[in-house]
Amino acid sequence: MSVQYLTPEGMLQPAPYHHVAVGTGTRHVHVSGQVARQADGAPVAPGDLAGQVAHALRNTATGLAGAGATFDDVLRLTFYVTKWSPEKIGDFMAGVEAVAEEIGLKLPMPPASLIGVDYLFEEDVLVEVEATALLD
Repeated sequence: MSVQYLTPEGMLQPAPYHHVAVGTGTRHVHVSGQVARQADGAPVAPGDLAGQVAHALRNTATGLAGAGATFDDVLRLTFYVTKWSPEKIGDFMAGVEAVAEEIGLKLPMPPASLIGVDYLFEEDVLVEVEATALLD
């Protein structure tokens, strides 16, 4: 495996993600922002943050697989969530947990950032996920 995760003593614990990833591979994989859309563009889970998080992560897994990678190879995840407030963390994590086993995303997740934004590219899009992976 080309990625090792750790959360050194003295960093916030517990957290739903590791704080550090160490990569030793040579092929970089960047999956662009994935949203809750089917391949034909049809929206998935309108108005449902948990459902959209789950589907955006499924699409991220598909992108990784296309490059020969899995979530085990992910160095970093970035989540953009519209109109973020701390009260949404339960719905957000419910979406992650609902799909984690299905897509091979181990918890705690790889290092991750959650960035609150006013608006994404279309009004019904509540979350977008980017992934960076490293392969041997």
